[in-house]
Amino acid sequence: MKKTLIALWTLCACLPAAWSQDRIYRCGNEYTNNATQAKERGCKVVEGGNVTVLQSQRPAAAPSSGGGGGGGGSSASSGSSAAAPVNTPRVVASDQRARDSDARAILESELRKAEARQAELVREYNNGTPEKSALELRNTQAYLDRLAALKASLARADSDVAGIKRELARLPPAN
Repeated sequence: MKKTLIALWTLCACLPAAWSQDRIYRCGNEYTNNATQAKERGCKVVEGGNVTVLQSQRPAAAPSSGGGGGGGGSSASSGSSAAAPVNTPRVVASDQRARDSDARAILESELRKAEARQAELVREYNNGTPEKSALELRNTQAYLDRLAALKASLARADSDVAGIKRELARLPPAN
């Protein structure tokens, strides 16, 4: 009885510590639980009520279109929440074309390799009746296992070729 009572008192003593949350600070429209960051930015402690805390990354800011309105995009991106996209360097068009052509060359070589693997598997699969080896003549299960593995490899090779073709279709046309 005493052990149960002691365990119950210990549990009751530990519960408030388990229920407590870190302090939440409000910085304008943003909330944070980082005390040093809140102190630097002059944030206020949120008192009373529960705050739901979501651990996630901030969504990337949408790039502004290259239209004639020069003032619209700069006022939206001058806030502190869009600091990372503003500081990223712009890529020169010729450099981007070179990167795209390199990517196209790499993907085309990968496509040739994948198509060669696919053709080899098709030859070996032989329309579902691959040639039996000496061991497989006496062991039918080994033959069926190899047949299933060949079929899976062929399906994987088909999906590889289709995926590489999709990636090539996403690239801008070669000049």
